[in-house]
Amino acid sequence: MDANWRWTHNTDGYSNCYTGSSWDNNYCPDAVTCAQKCAVDGVDSNDMQNTYGVSSDGTTLRLNYVTQGQYSKNVGSRMFMLASDNTNYEMFKLKNKEFSFEVDVSQLPCGLNGALYFVEMDQNGGLGKGNNKAGSKYGTGYCDAQCPHDIKWIDGKANLENWNTGTATGRYGTCCIEMDIWEANSISNAFTPHSCTKQGPFTCEGQTCGD
Repeated sequence: MDANWRWTHNTDGYSNCYTGSSWDNNYCPDAVTCAQKCAVDGVDSNDMQNTYGVSSDGTTLRLNYVTQGQYSKNVGSRMFMLASDNTNYEMFKLKNKEFSFEVDVSQLPCGLNGALYFVEMDQNGGLGKGNNKAGSKYGTGYCDAQCPHDIKWIDGKANLENWNTGTATGRYGTCCIEMDIWEANSISNAFTPHSCTKQGPFTCEGQTCGD
């Protein structure tokens, strides 16, 4: 489960560092202090299904779009595949190989985008960068070719500078190469390569993010 969806609370207890679309100034007066005083939480199987709408029987994976949890409503999710060591992301080496999967799109109406894609994230989720002590096991290190500004943690720091509570976006984005294997619903289908001039994930701002 991507760190963006996980509960963020103080390291000394269970007070929210982030609520709704706002950072708590008590724990997050600046980006570095926030990363030192706050942590992303684990997700057990009960919360995975009942809070985030994600379930698996070991062979198939189901992602609900909207899930009404006990305390809040969750919209969407982003899941990553861990390697067998449970510490690093699975790295796919697809040259001269075949990649196949099946998706039931019958309940994906026009306007929804089901997506399966590869991005050039660090294998360890950026573990050790700045104050990132979480790494892949806690879903850190996301990037893509759209250089999203809504990523809460970038390079071991909170992305809270110039944070806009209306759009839940910060000053910085995080970019990397993206290969869209499948973006579709019951009406349309697309696969698209998004290349970058740089290798690996990098932090951007302003026009370098494509703003």
